[in-house]
Parts: sequence; structure tokens; C-alpha cells
Amino acid sequence: MHNRGQVAQETVDKVNAIIEQFGYKRNILASNLALNKKFRFAVFLPKSETLEYWKSQVDGIEKAALEFSKFGIVLDYFFYDYNLISFRETVKKVMQFECDGLLFAPIFYEDSVLFLKEYQQKKIPVVMIDSNVSDSNEHAYVGQDAFQSGYLAGRLISFAVKNERHVLIFKITREIESTSVYLQRINGFYSYFKDHDELTNFKFSEVTIKDSGIDQLNVEMFSDVNSVFVPNSRAYIVARFLDENNIKGVRIIGYDLLNENIEYLNKGVIDFLINQRPEQQGYMGINYLYKKLVLQESVEKTQYIPLEIILKENYFPVKRLS
Repeated sequence: MHNRGQVAQETVDKVNAIIEQFGYKRNILASNLALNKKFRFAVFLPKSETLEYWKSQVDGIEKAALEFSKFGIVLDYFFYDYNLISFRETVKKVMQFECDGLLFAPIFYEDSVLFLKEYQQKKIPVVMIDSNVSDSNEHAYVGQDAFQSGYLAGRLISFAVKNERHVLIFKITREIESTSVYLQRINGFYSYFKDHDELTNFKFSEVTIKDSGIDQLNVEMFSDVNSVFVPNSRAYIVARFLDENNIKGVRIIGYDLLNENIEYLNKGVIDFLINQRPEQQGYMGINYLYKKLVLQESVEKTQYIPLEIILKENYFPVKRLS
């Protein structure tokens, strides 16, 4: 059965005939346990100390690691600061590390594409979470359809609007923001209005500020604005400014159930949050590698997380995976 070449062909034929007759399948888990086989998965993510979204991803990853540890799965973490220099330094460490599979969050688009192209030489499974930078489906992906989530945001903005409406797309970036998911959301948002050309009463503008604080905002930015779309998890920055300056009647749509976002959702300042379920992404990413490598199953490469719309009225605190 193992094709070790140490058995007479006549015996091989007899064994194969019996296997076919009775439909025998080797118990892969039992074989791995008997051989004490280990599977090393590298986890390549941003540091999560001050980033609530990535902390949730790690929670899901660690839940899966604990669940599958009895099957020989071992995780090695490679964390980088949320900047390009740290990312590139960590790429070198990941390239040198020998493992069986990789879980990767491709935050910086161009450098991530280059890394994945080089990493392909290792010929091991790669699963991306949060952002999909693979056009040819050579790697697996677990996360939302970013374009569709932006399209959904456009639909939410358009609801129950009869008069002219000025929509401000608020790009709140860190030192560098080149994530594929960020740009896909904006493209999806605009595409909704292109596909619904009957919505002629909307006009759009964009503002980009650094993620260093609320001091970069001013009242004039919102003088004739009716709706704000924040294509990442920092909607609370806009909401805080509007709340502190008592600016009413501005619809805000953003992403992720961060504590700060939830605060302004409950106050009624943020209208909609699109939840990406980061814990589920982390768990499903490790689960993909487990099924692919340990169970040797055929696994669907693209696994989309449902687009979940959260309002003040339907928000309930989510219990951590345990």
C-alpha cells in the first residue's frame, strides 16, 4: 500500500484486489499518530497588541491550533509591525523557515505579490486571510469578497434617499495603505452607483487623512455631507468628531466590530457596520491547512465569509471562541 517496492508484484495485485473489493481506505489520522508525524504551519500576520481586529484573528487561529494539536499540528508565528520595513524584514525570516503550510495576511499589496511569487518555489500550500491578492487562484483564500462588501455599502447608502445626497469617502490610512481589500471595497462602492444610473441625485468626494488622530478633521469637511463611507475599521474616528461637534444627520457606514465602533453604533452615530468575522477567518485558515495536509482532502480554495450587516438594533456582544 505504501509503494515501498519491497513486495512481490503478485502479492501487490492480491492486496489491491481485496482493497477494491471491500472499499478499504487507509485511516490517515491513525497512520499520522502512529508515526508521531508533525505538521508545522507558519503564521505570518501583523502584530495584534494594539490592533483589535488582528487580535481576533489570532484568537481564532489559536482555537484551531488547540483543537488540532492532537493530530501533530504545531504553529510558528511571524509577526510584523504595521509598516513596510518590518514587513520586508519578516519576509526574509519566513522565506528561511521550513514548514508544511503557510497562513498569510497580505497587507501590503505589491510586496505581498512579490513574496508569494517567490514563496511558490517551496511548493507548499498557502492560505490567505483578510485580503486576496491572488488573481489566478493558485493560493487559497478565507475572508470576505471585498468588492461585494463595497457594493453592499453602496446599496446601504442609497436606501430611502429621495433628495440630493453628498457622499464622502473617508480614507483613513496608516503610514502606508496599499491593501488590496481596501481598494476593492472602494471600487465595489462606486460600481453600485454605476450599475444603478437612475440614482442621479448622488455626488461623491474623497478625503484622505493619516490615522494619527482626530485633529486632522474640521467642520468644513462635513458642511454639505449627508453620508460617509469609511472602507476600513476606522469609522469611529469620523463618528467621534461628529459626536463631539454635535453634527447630526450624517449616515456613516464602516467595517468591523471594534470596541470604538460599537460605542458609536450604540449611540446611533454609526448607522451600519459590515462585520468580517475575524475570529472565524483565523480558525478557517488553519482548518484549511489541516484538511489539506493532515487529512489530505480536496478543499475549496476560496471560502467567502458572509457579508453580515450590523445595526444598533441587531447588535449583541459576540462571545469569544473557546
